Amino acid sequence: MDSGTDGFLPPPECPVFEPTWAEFRDPLDYIAKIRPIAEKSGICKIRPPPDWQPPFAVEVDNFRFTPRIQRLNELEAETRVKLNYLDQIAKFWEFQGSSLKIPNVERRILDLYSLSKIVVEEGGYEAICKDRRWARVAQRLKYPPGKNIGSLLRSHYERIIYPYEMFQSGANLVQCNTHSFDSEEKDREYNKPHSIPLRQSLQPSKFSSYSHRAKWRQADPVPTEEDIKKNPELKKLQIYGAGPKMMGLGLMAKDKTLQKKDKEGIICPHAITMKEEPSGDGKVMFTLPKEDLNYNLESCTKMTMQLRKNHCSAQFIDSYVCRMCFQGDEDDKLLLCDGCDDNYHIFCLSPPLPEIPRGVWRCPKCIMAECKRPPEAFGFEQATQEYTLQSFGEMADSFKADYFNMPVHMVPTELVEKEFWRLVSSIEEDVTVEYGADIHSKEFGSGFPVANSKGNLSPEEEEYATSGWNLNVMPVLDRSVLCHINADISGMKVPWLYVGMVFSAFCWHIEDHWSYSINYLHWGEPKTWYGVPSLAAEHLEEVMKRLTPELFDSQPDLLHQLVTLMNPNTLMSHGVPVVRTNQCAGEFVITFPRAYHSGFNQGYNFAEAVNFCTADWLPAGRQCIEHYRRLRRYCVFSHEELICKMAAFPEKLDLSMAVAVHKEMFIMVQEERRLRKALLEKQSLQS
Repeated sequence: MDSGTDGFLPPPECPVFEPTWAEFRDPLDYIAKIRPIAEKSGICKIRPPPDWQPPFAVEVDNFRFTPRIQRLNELEAETRVKLNYLDQIAKFWEFQGSSLKIPNVERRILDLYSLSKIVVEEGGYEAICKDRRWARVAQRLKYPPGKNIGSLLRSHYERIIYPYEMFQSGANLVQCNTHSFDSEEKDREYNKPHSIPLRQSLQPSKFSSYSHRAKWRQADPVPTEEDIKKNPELKKLQIYGAGPKMMGLGLMAKDKTLQKKDKEGIICPHAITMKEEPSGDGKVMFTLPKEDLNYNLESCTKMTMQLRKNHCSAQFIDSYVCRMCFQGDEDDKLLLCDGCDDNYHIFCLSPPLPEIPRGVWRCPKCIMAECKRPPEAFGFEQATQEYTLQSFGEMADSFKADYFNMPVHMVPTELVEKEFWRLVSSIEEDVTVEYGADIHSKEFGSGFPVANSKGNLSPEEEEYATSGWNLNVMPVLDRSVLCHINADISGMKVPWLYVGMVFSAFCWHIEDHWSYSINYLHWGEPKTWYGVPSLAAEHLEEVMKRLTPELFDSQPDLLHQLVTLMNPNTLMSHGVPVVRTNQCAGEFVITFPRAYHSGFNQGYNFAEAVNFCTADWLPAGRQCIEHYRRLRRYCVFSHEELICKMAAFPEKLDLSMAVAVHKEMFIMVQEERRLRKALLEKQSLQS
């Protein structure tokens, strides 16, 4: 289902529970009670009794944070693949000296990635042309029949995509790679400084719009009769013809102390630094400083012959011939690569270029290397501006009001949801938002009242500070497994804070060690959630990898990075069960072990989240460690150490916890015995 054209269809709602005061008194008991129903959906929502309203304890004036930047269409997996493809093909054409302009077909931007993919699926460019199936390609891209759109798509494919695909396949490098000069040894030799002294000091022009023309094509001033009278050596050169760098002939260093002698005692000048000066026609010419115009004719006669001799070397000749046809003729049509200094005739390239391109130009070899370079791992960048809660709220409300052109609280949640999924699926609209995520409550303070040694809490605050539903308390309740871990694990035992604005999102993920998580929305506009039950976790992973293999090939642990979304409609169309809910202020959302979840914020809000683990989590925790081991992923804490520590103090465990720990300890000991036995057998075989 194409959510960009067909619209977004909201998934079914997740279970919602409204406990009584009696049920609400013990959080872990209540969660265990609703678990058989809620776990089937992966997530659930809990509405506390109406009178349960904890005061907001954050010091608003002192709360400062730096959000992360989210570009919405980079979040969605399939859209990111398309954008990566456009980046690559734009870079390809930029290196060719052209800028990529994506055409519009039927009043919408042409999806070059989908066009390329469909052409491959239909058998390739040649097969489609042979069977005249471009109309079918247009149909698969959901263009209306008629209007000769197929021919238009073929034209765009031939002009934009086909040259890029040829480079990707390496077809353009066949001729180039057959020459012995392409060996690694020759490349190293070529990249050494040239034997001509003046060449080492000559820098390519940074200002010329035609900087890709071979550097040695820079025009030298023609010597006048007066020049020849002053310098008899120039008269001799009328017989032999000046070499490429004869502009520097006969020049000596002004500073005599810097002069050096060669084996024959010839005084050779130092490398002359050329100055770049704009000429009248806009090009940049290289001229010599006036102080370097002193020269000694007699001392440089032998050096002149030495330069002429160097021009005849094989390396010098190879440097100025086309790497495709190996000819040095028509030098006005030779291009010099800005990446490796190789030369190419513009008519030898595939496709041939009509003229010398402006801007940066790369040769086929350099473009191939650039296109094959693996992409950098995707992640969020931090904003440069620090916010207070007030300044962030003003920015967030202003953005939403301007975007929807109505007061923020009047925008329907359904409209925001549809618009969010439209934006993340768009390759042409680039909307950027900011999200204050993963803010450490240990440093900035929790939204719940926290008991401390100062004893300055009011009776009401004291009641909420000791409540089991306080996210600072729940992870360390007596019946919580995490209370047996001494360290304060930020984000797991110590809550994290989240300051959201409209469209700011949290991507598909499961919690560390496949633990439970609980999220409380202190105030503000709703937070929209999507959940997938644990039984479908592997199915979700398989679908995302199958639909976007390019992302997972370069970043296999992508789903552990919390940076990738996929449209719930796409997942549902491939058989993944997805539920949704809108979490309003004062409501809890609980995610169950190995339940994937994601979502976004409807507007400016403040939330807090933490992990917790109960006795029924222990088997899932063990399976998670085995999963981490296969992925070679680091653990947040040692699961085996936790089990051993709990088994060492059974008096601290209730009956259900003791039974679960005994079972886990038995399995762990059996596995240890199996591994030791296998190790002994391996040692005996090796000896």
